[in-house]
Amino acid sequence: MASGRAEIEFVDAGDRTRLAHLYQSDPLRVLFPNVDPGEPATGTLVTTSGGLVGGDDLTIWVACGAGAAARIVGQAAEKIYRSAVADVRIDMTLTAAPGGWLEWLPQETIIFDSARLRRRTLLDVAPGGRILAGEIIVLGRTAMGETVTGGLIHEAWDVRRDGRLVWADAMHLDGDMPATLAANAGLNGGHVFASIVYVGDDAADALTTARGLLPEVPDPAGLCVGATCIGDVMVVRWLDREARRLRDTYGRFWSQFRHRLADLPAEMPRLWAI
Repeated sequence: MASGRAEIEFVDAGDRTRLAHLYQSDPLRVLFPNVDPGEPATGTLVTTSGGLVGGDDLTIWVACGAGAAARIVGQAAEKIYRSAVADVRIDMTLTAAPGGWLEWLPQETIIFDSARLRRRTLLDVAPGGRILAGEIIVLGRTAMGETVTGGLIHEAWDVRRDGRLVWADAMHLDGDMPATLAANAGLNGGHVFASIVYVGDDAADALTTARGLLPEVPDPAGLCVGATCIGDVMVVRWLDREARRLRDTYGRFWSQFRHRLADLPAEMPRLWAI
């Protein structure tokens, strides 16, 4: 069992954003690749163990100071392996101070059959700050014929504005899953689902932008996607039967959305294509 922690803090240094604090312990590592012109300061989060097993416990804390702009990208898909009893626990806290812009862009989380995952993500965004965060969950490696019939997936999001809880959401799948995955009121046969959460003073205006960027979905039994806004929180949801198709539409949306909102390059990081 592993107990890892990563702490990353970015601050505004006047002419650029710089790293002010870094702490890391196995199996978490943070790398800082060179970025293309116009991109914010970028950290790459790596899980050196190659995957997570029951009993592993990770804590991730990322802070973006006033006026700073930063991005954290997952180095590769995260794998959650089978567990007989213990849960994998991941607790993430992302904060943005006034004038701060923070992106949290992980790659897919692949859930193996009978895996057990409890993950909680807290976004704490001050007035004037902005966070764009996402998550993609894939139920088994379908290209290899894998299916998920049991286990636990508990995915929870909390959003705080100026220290006050303004939005909470949780998805909970436990035990025998095939009926839930197949049901029209469940995942309707989908094997991959994803979310993007944007928090900022301009969330209502961002909803109009987001809906204009979403793909058309003529086949509701395949790709399903929609966006909504609650106060300063905008949420986009994806559901699909094909992981590659969802990943492609997700990436196209993310690149265009960040460009429209923050005037950042309309591109995904190089790691996204590896």
